[in-house]
Amino acid sequence: MANPDGQQAIVQEIEKQIAELERASDSEAAREEIERLRHQVTALRRQMSGGGGVDGRLAANDPWARVLVARHPRRPHTLDYIQSLFTDFTELHGDRRFADDPALVGGFARFDGRAAMVIGHQKGRERNFGMTNPEGYRKALRLMQLAAKFRLPIITLVDTPGAYPGTGAEERGQAEAIAYNLREIPKLAVPIIVAIHGEGGSGGALAVAVGDRVLMLEN
Repeated sequence: MANPDGQQAIVQEIEKQIAELERASDSEAAREEIERLRHQVTALRRQMSGGGGVDGRLAANDPWARVLVARHPRRPHTLDYIQSLFTDFTELHGDRRFADDPALVGGFARFDGRAAMVIGHQKGRERNFGMTNPEGYRKALRLMQLAAKFRLPIITLVDTPGAYPGTGAEERGQAEAIAYNLREIPKLAVPIIVAIHGEGGSGGALAVAVGDRVLMLEN
């Protein structure tokens, strides 16, 4: 059974995030994230009043409950996994064409003592909530091609609600950047392992989720 006190604590945490976002920014991305969080609060309150709860609905294989778990604000993010699983991480920046995109991080690291390239979406208010711009996808491809040059395996960590849908992103070639990655990544002659550890929204996830092995958490 779900813990009502635990669910109430989650609601309070989400409402705190909403208040912080409302004070901090009036950007389009912030408004979209606020709307998404409000939907989560509504769904959680509905579950609490109905007596089911996320745990009970998961037991009943409820698809929406699984979505809520994937979007849970307390889930670990990519940098948390990198800190826990990798050593000697050196982050690389920029697409060499326009800018750096903090919504997608990547760099050299060691996994179980072996050198590799690790790339992943990073959620957070200062990182566009994990919604990548075209420069992020171009950065990802640049790092993957760099890994292929040095014959290093690539590990990608996917957790995004989708590619950023803003006007600027579209003007800078969002669709082209995603499509180009889908064409070029399969050409790389190094092993690519993809781990989907949270959300995997649409082309925003696919643009870095082409791999030889694709792993996904159940919830």
